[in-house]
Amino acid sequence: MRNKDHISQSALVPMEPVASGAARKAGMRDVPTGPLFVRRFRQFVRECWSARLSYLFLAPFLIAFCCFILIPVLMAVVLSVTTFNGFAFPTFIGIDNFIALVTQDVVFMKYTLPNTFKFALIVGPGGYVLSFVFAWLIHQLPRSVRDYFTLAFYAPSMAGGVALSVIWIATFSGDRVGYLNNILLKFGLIETSQLWLQDPKYLMNIMIIVTLWTSMGVGFLAMLGGLQTVNTELYEAGRIDGIKNALQEVYYITIPSMKPQMLFSAVMAIVGTLKAGAISTQLTGLAITPSYSGHLMTNHIDDYAFLRYEWGYASAVSVALLIISYLVMRFCYRLFATKEGE
Repeated sequence: MRNKDHISQSALVPMEPVASGAARKAGMRDVPTGPLFVRRFRQFVRECWSARLSYLFLAPFLIAFCCFILIPVLMAVVLSVTTFNGFAFPTFIGIDNFIALVTQDVVFMKYTLPNTFKFALIVGPGGYVLSFVFAWLIHQLPRSVRDYFTLAFYAPSMAGGVALSVIWIATFSGDRVGYLNNILLKFGLIETSQLWLQDPKYLMNIMIIVTLWTSMGVGFLAMLGGLQTVNTELYEAGRIDGIKNALQEVYYITIPSMKPQMLFSAVMAIVGTLKAGAISTQLTGLAITPSYSGHLMTNHIDDYAFLRYEWGYASAVSVALLIISYLVMRFCYRLFATKEGE
């Protein structure tokens, strides 16, 4: 009787199922273990493996990005804390290069940094505004002629160095044959020919004019494309809500509707402006411009890297330029970020 009662009572108690070995192993794989970064890395690897076909198509770009952008940036960061002349093995010196850049480099503090900020503050916002204005004006034209004006504005950015050497050098040539000197002499505005590209008073202004002329590049096309994606029904609704002129349409409808294109154009303008130091060398034919009048940060990098062979110090200047570019781009991201409710 006791055995029967014991059996009957034990039968009433629910028994937990015994997990098999395969089920236990599967459960152990599902439970995250280890430090947080290890778990995130494992999750990242699993996601990459699940989307392996997509990454296969992205592989050519990723390989090129790593080889020509990511690895050089990392190498510049590493070399910036060393002294290196390109021949001997680099010697670690910590942040001495950055301290010398701020405290001992007179050319950098007196000429390079002010010239770069002056050039960037005029060419960056100026080229950005001009790109938007001309893109908006072209967008108002009939479709039959719109492509011709787009090509006319975009062509200078494709010409690049060829246009600089053929058109602008001939325009600002220092003899009487130069286009600008010839016109001014003919009208009696000057008595003798001016050495425009060798005079420190004029070189920076000429660099700004030429850069603005070639600034209608990819950012200009992005803005033009963004204008074509704006829903035209918004303009009709805006007129009903009280918008009275085209300027209000641009401010309240056009710009908020094309923020991604505006952000892309801003980033391209920043990158193009901060790396435009080669224009002074192309115009003057000199690695170092007269009295450092056109000396920008990229020229300073070239000076120390390829003329003085101080690659560690040149890398420090490159890192400083990279940090400035990053801060300005973060400002643009905040300015054109899509807010809630938009």
